[in-house]
Amino acid sequence: MFDKEPVQLTFSNFGHTLNTGQVFSSDNQWIVFDTRNNDGDIKITGSIGLVNTQTAEEKIIYTVPNQTVFGPGVGAASFSPVANRVIFIHGIRNANEQKPYDFTRRTGVAIDLENPQQPIFMDARQLDAPFTPGALRGGTHAHSWSGDGQMISFTYNDEVMAQLAKTDDSVKDLRTIGLMFPKKVSVNDTANVENNHGEMFSILAAEVVENPKLGTDEIDKAFDECWIGKDGYVKLDGSRQKKAIAYQGNVRDEKGNTITEIFVVDIPENIASLGFGADIAGTTRTRPAVPSELKQRRITFSKKGVQGPRHWLRSSPDGALIFFLAEDDKGLAQVFSASPNGGEVSQVTNNAFSVASPINISPNGLFVSYIADQSVFITAIATGKSMRLTPQYEAPEQLNGAVVWSNDSSSVAFNRYVQSDNGVFLQIFLIEI
Repeated sequence: MFDKEPVQLTFSNFGHTLNTGQVFSSDNQWIVFDTRNNDGDIKITGSIGLVNTQTAEEKIIYTVPNQTVFGPGVGAASFSPVANRVIFIHGIRNANEQKPYDFTRRTGVAIDLENPQQPIFMDARQLDAPFTPGALRGGTHAHSWSGDGQMISFTYNDEVMAQLAKTDDSVKDLRTIGLMFPKKVSVNDTANVENNHGEMFSILAAEVVENPKLGTDEIDKAFDECWIGKDGYVKLDGSRQKKAIAYQGNVRDEKGNTITEIFVVDIPENIASLGFGADIAGTTRTRPAVPSELKQRRITFSKKGVQGPRHWLRSSPDGALIFFLAEDDKGLAQVFSASPNGGEVSQVTNNAFSVASPINISPNGLFVSYIADQSVFITAIATGKSMRLTPQYEAPEQLNGAVVWSNDSSSVAFNRYVQSDNGVFLQIFLIEI
């Protein structure tokens, strides 16, 4: 019935959760996972592992010291596209019942494969004022490498603002996005494990406000971003923007309804050498400011906005298109695309059922992958032709998560629950394309 049968790679009696993208090593020999068995279990998950795509060898490369039911917790690991390094969410090290793992209490930690169990704190964190430019005061997550592996984007929640919101009704804990680039940041008082130095310099990249004006491009939430292109995109004037991020932003229409639209922020090539103002560090009453050199712009103007299961935006390798989920005329979640320069939106998939997972674009730019109708699908972007790659699975052995491409576009990895004598565990499967 299918050209290739899925090959089961993992068999251990624990979860093997794939991140929503970038799970293959640069040579496609390894796939990284965390040991969650359910999506929401980062708080209680203590290990990051690898499985070999050829031999199915499994090995753990990092285990959290002093893991408890309150944290620290690890999860959502992704491979650098150019180095044997992975980055993942790591809860703050002093997690306990009073201060458990939370949105504002996590950071990005990396592991080099040649040095397992040696955590590298990527984004600096400092919770005591005066705050340090380049450090953050909250929680980063959903870390994603740029095409050249030099920068990392992330979604962010600020601990200082979250605490202030408890006593000041005018303040809200607003989710936003940011990026980090190579430039070490040192902070004060690292004896307090709420604080840590960082290998990279972090800035926020999206402006969010507590009360967006109706019918404007102001947003109160920025989230689930992607890098545009492997090497940026071509602007309308023919010049190449080398680094840019697309993200989802919540605006208010004229009636006050929340609509999720797509925004783009272009990143200066000389960002690492810019002289940022002190306001990028934030104060005890303000969140870190977005550098003035970064300007966000809205590229979609729809009535219903982005719709469907939670997903991260994805870009074609050449940066010409940004892909997202939205409802078609029948109310089904389909894949659509738009140019980072704005303009018309195009429908890519036209299935008789909704896309039910995050999406990914093959590195050769030809296909989009996803889960629908409890099967793994790919759709040819140029023609809209969809292909079912697996049988239709049923509980308790159902599919879960995203379908992620290898770097050479020759295979996809995905998660499916498998029942054994010891329980039902999330395992990793591979299909050759």
